Amino acid sequence: MRRFPASPTLLTGPLLPNRWDILLLPLIFGGLFLLAWGSRQMAAPYEFGEALPISLDPALLPGYALRTVLRMGIALVCSLLFTFIYAKAAVSSRRAEQILIPLLDILQSVPILGFLSITVLWFVHLFPGRLLGPECAAIFAIFTSQAWNMAFSFYYSLRMLPKDLGQVANLFQLSTWQRFWKLEVPYAMPGLVWNTMMSVSGGWFFVVASEAITVSGRSVSLPGVGSYIAVAIEQRDLAAVSYAILAMLTVILITDQLLFRPLVAWADKFKFEFAESQEAPQSWFLELLRRSRLLRLVMTLPVLLWNRVRPFMPRHQAFRLPLPKLRYWQRANPWLDGLQLTLLSGAAIASIVLLTRFVLTEASGTEIARVFLLGSYTLARVVILTALASLIWVPIGIWIGLRPRLAQHVQPLVLFLSAFPANLLFPVVVSFIVVHRLNPEIWLSPLMILGTQWYILFNVIAGAAALPSDLKEATANLGLRGLLLWRRVLLPAVFSSFLTGGLTASGGAWNASVVAEVASWGTTTLTASGIGAYIAQQTVQGDHPRVALGIAVMSLYVVLFNRLFWKRLYTFAQRRLALD
Repeated sequence: MRRFPASPTLLTGPLLPNRWDILLLPLIFGGLFLLAWGSRQMAAPYEFGEALPISLDPALLPGYALRTVLRMGIALVCSLLFTFIYAKAAVSSRRAEQILIPLLDILQSVPILGFLSITVLWFVHLFPGRLLGPECAAIFAIFTSQAWNMAFSFYYSLRMLPKDLGQVANLFQLSTWQRFWKLEVPYAMPGLVWNTMMSVSGGWFFVVASEAITVSGRSVSLPGVGSYIAVAIEQRDLAAVSYAILAMLTVILITDQLLFRPLVAWADKFKFEFAESQEAPQSWFLELLRRSRLLRLVMTLPVLLWNRVRPFMPRHQAFRLPLPKLRYWQRANPWLDGLQLTLLSGAAIASIVLLTRFVLTEASGTEIARVFLLGSYTLARVVILTALASLIWVPIGIWIGLRPRLAQHVQPLVLFLSAFPANLLFPVVVSFIVVHRLNPEIWLSPLMILGTQWYILFNVIAGAAALPSDLKEATANLGLRGLLLWRRVLLPAVFSSFLTGGLTASGGAWNASVVAEVASWGTTTLTASGIGAYIAQQTVQGDHPRVALGIAVMSLYVVLFNRLFWKRLYTFAQRRLALD
């Protein structure tokens, strides 16, 4: 275990607050107060089915925004824990990888409404008589919009870890825990930070679905920006919609300044390079934290206390938190492989049989065939929209990522655009289609990629920003410019990052189809043929067999597409484009 030296500054210097503490402490105490107030509101008494009044009074929007931010913050913490555990387990074992990654494909393909229809009643019964049940259901829904993307990003970053770094870790005989925290997490941190930003913004995109829940004919509207937007759209109140947009913009700007920008500046030190970057990202809040005297004291005291106590502890009781080595999973054994394959095949067949029997209670074979046809319509939209988004945002993302200062200015704008719920565009889109008599099958499609296209931009920016400074200097010395520079250096360098963005963008587009293929404004409803519209309609009606059918077909399409297309591209990138 690494020993942390005592800080002479903290021990011998003055302990009184400095001017930076005077600025920081009000922010800390204010944040703690808001956290306590919001948490108390989330645990209020509540009976399921009871109507929670949602007022369009703009004076209540700050409280609604706080409730939404708390839900997203809790979901983010859970997503990070899930990401570290899940991705590490998948990378550590080939056998575990064969199970966990296809399972992640399936989880990513399940729409949020599908999770809500299953989990709402379960959480309500888990916390009877408390609002905490629906709150947990909403948090879980937001978690599903974040966790899968972050897990994919972290997993593929670990897969692209340079071999020489792994050899150095083996040479120094790092334990599994040391290798994880000292090598793997720092290497993946730049990409993970950018993907976390995008995942949080993606949570905003689905916040309406998570806070305004309609399952089995019963509606639950939790106080928040999402439910505020849902009520404003239902009442066709454009002023309230404008207030909601302003509240979202304010929250995103505050979050960017106090959380994401400091994280980007902090993660820059983990870039895999030998030459120091001349243009590193900056953050005023991070500098404030670093210059605070009392905060450094509070953060250092536990370490100092541990260093004083540890010498008196028996060696066998020393603090250790090793990760499991998973020897069973790493051992090559044809009998175990055959047994694993048999059990997985049996479980898959049993699941298919049970699902088929459940679906056939309501749906006929003709309807099943029709659902597969609807899935092909949505597949065509996803492929075309992802390809168009890639052509647009890959060059722009590389151009921004190579300029850290420009990226800092663009970051809040992109966060806002990525967080913009498709529901807020329903008035414009529906009116435009009706007035000009356009085909909803075509013109509702862009709503699917509206929030998910930014996954491509964010990941490409992260890939370009993570380019080693020595590689940039080498290309400049060689005089590489124009098309040759892009073809030989830039595009191959960001290709793995683009794949992560493309995979999550296509998965998000499938999820967004549930919202985008059915657009309503007041009494006017437009529907596009697709599996997303099918799932949305059956969820509102409470027809669980047909909901299960739609989710199963969508999951099948997503898994096959990821296995046949994205997986092969990742294998190519790992073999030919890794920075070894």
